[in-house]
Amino acid sequence: MGRTFLAAGMLLAHNLQAAPASTSAQPLGCLIEPYSVSDLGSPVVGVIEQVLVERGDRVRAGQPLATLRADVERVSVHVAQGRAQAHGELRAAEANAELARQKLARAADLARQEFISAQALEQARAEALVAENRLVQAREQRDIYQREHELAQAQLGLRTIRSPSNGVVADRFMSAGERVEEKPMFRIAVIDPLRVEVVLPASLYPAVSRGTQMRIAPEFPGAQPRLARVVLVDKVIEGASNTFRARLTLPNADNQLPAGLRCKAELVRPEPAQPVQPAKPPAHTEIRLQGSPVLRSTPRL
Repeated sequence: MGRTFLAAGMLLAHNLQAAPASTSAQPLGCLIEPYSVSDLGSPVVGVIEQVLVERGDRVRAGQPLATLRADVERVSVHVAQGRAQAHGELRAAEANAELARQKLARAADLARQEFISAQALEQARAEALVAENRLVQAREQRDIYQREHELAQAQLGLRTIRSPSNGVVADRFMSAGERVEEKPMFRIAVIDPLRVEVVLPASLYPAVSRGTQMRIAPEFPGAQPRLARVVLVDKVIEGASNTFRARLTLPNADNQLPAGLRCKAELVRPEPAQPVQPAKPPAHTEIRLQGSPVLRSTPRL
């Protein structure tokens, strides 16, 4: 009877130790999705003049995707640029201020020699002050013209629709000649890196955290398993299914994998550390004393 209880206890302990290993070794179903998807529209209302990309094209961040008609904006840029590059008014103000300073210096010299009255000196000083203020006003007007030029360029830039990130054109909703108001024009999907959504049993919750590596096997011809890293773990476990979700980041250099694939996920267990072997003692030790022969000691066995 005692042997039967002992055997049953040993079998139960063995099953408890083997349960987590079998659960972690079982592949988990997952889905490979784009890292982000954005429906790209226009910040201004207008008519599409030209579409530069098509569905499936790779795009870079800042790359032009389409342009709107911008005849008025281009003319505004040219007008503002002409004002910003005009130097005549500023140079005239600088010359007038320099002349007024010279008149004031001569008037002050003549006033010291009592050739002119104090009233004439005050008038020369007032004219110099007015000339300096006009120079300051001309410089401020020059800065205003420069800002107007930048504003016109910004308004013209709104007529060019650019990609917000590196990715692919997942869909194109509008064509040249259509009026853009609130509808999106393109759908941009980022597929490097990819996002992997995994549903895991609650028993694996202690083993999964931010930074945990998992091996992802895409269901795609010729695709080899690759490592992904956990970036998000749900803090709530679904009671009905006793599961939780985790999000992983999967590198996808050169866009080798398409998004939307099903896959299998498996936890990567860290390899156990190898024990450090102690150093073997030397076979013998030589001791040499000054003026004495060599003494050789051999360790006891």
